[in-house]
Amino acid sequence: MNPLLQELQPYPFEKLRALIAGNAPPPSLRPINLQIGEPRHPTPQLVKDALAGALDGLASYPLTAGTPELRQAISTWLARRYRIAPPDPATEVLPINGSREALFAFAQTVIDPTRNARVVCPNPFYQIYEGAALLAGARPVYGEPESWEGVQLVYACSPANPSGRVMALDEWRRLFELSERHGFVIASDECYSEIYFARPPLGALEAARKLGRDYRRLIAFSSLSKRSNAPGMRSGFVAGDAALIAKFLLYRTYHGSAMGLAVQAASIAAWQDERHVEENRRLYAEKFRAALPLVRKPLECAMPEGAFYLWMRTPIDDAEFARRLHAQYNVLVLPGSFLARTVDGANPGARHVRIALVPPLAECVEAMERIGRFATSL
Repeated sequence: MNPLLQELQPYPFEKLRALIAGNAPPPSLRPINLQIGEPRHPTPQLVKDALAGALDGLASYPLTAGTPELRQAISTWLARRYRIAPPDPATEVLPINGSREALFAFAQTVIDPTRNARVVCPNPFYQIYEGAALLAGARPVYGEPESWEGVQLVYACSPANPSGRVMALDEWRRLFELSERHGFVIASDECYSEIYFARPPLGALEAARKLGRDYRRLIAFSSLSKRSNAPGMRSGFVAGDAALIAKFLLYRTYHGSAMGLAVQAASIAAWQDERHVEENRRLYAEKFRAALPLVRKPLECAMPEGAFYLWMRTPIDDAEFARRLHAQYNVLVLPGSFLARTVDGANPGARHVRIALVPPLAECVEAMERIGRFATSL
């Protein structure tokens, strides 16, 4: 058995299940689940039609590199979305089976465990970063390290999970300068990039071009799961440094991660259409407009720059808040401390909960009203 498996911590949702195991919520209140960031808006009809129309592709083995048509559609979308020259679809773009799988596998490609490798993650963070580092034989570092010695990979996430914060150009400039100085690779997780409420979030490739930089040691990850409400398709892409993508393609060829031809056809349809994405943003904006006025003291939260989460401060311990909220009001939220690690005696997720505004509008409003009633009773 791989001994590195023993280093993995329980997933946040496993911790939550254990936390509420003894609860018996009031049966008069229907359960409302706000714990998991699974999109629940309908998958666009054009995507379903393209998938159904390409089912003959099930009779063929797909290539790991994907079809030229899909790589071209992704390159064209990147150029349109970020106002950059189209990345070379043959060398700077690679389809992936969802960003989660690729964010994990990428670490296995770039980490050299013989050199005391370290991987920097945000804190709070998406737990895949930590697992990817550990199983690649590296040591995770949470937040900015005191020393960059041994750092081989940095995960960035913008808009961030769980806070919804977007990285500014000056932050990218500093990260690029550090990468130049210390030689680490940057993996930019941008799976929430198309859910925003004011202006489109700055992307890593866009930031590089604005700063007159090429894509050396930089890879951006994106996905149709949130953008197009198609998490079950497991479709996304990586784009950036051609040398890194060539190595990642080699790894994936052995790993067996080719995207089916029917899913590729549906993905092309999704990347070529923006109307459904605009409607998706409208629906989330409507939920935030309805939910935020219901947040009253002693709770605190603000409108995120992107993503579909409320990062809410709690007046008591976050795990106890989540446990009692479920027990008394049948609403599930995720304790913020489950999404972070303690560094220097402090957990930056403590006294926060993550609320995913993914159910229908009326359900989100009802949940926020229950949360408000619970909070005022504390």
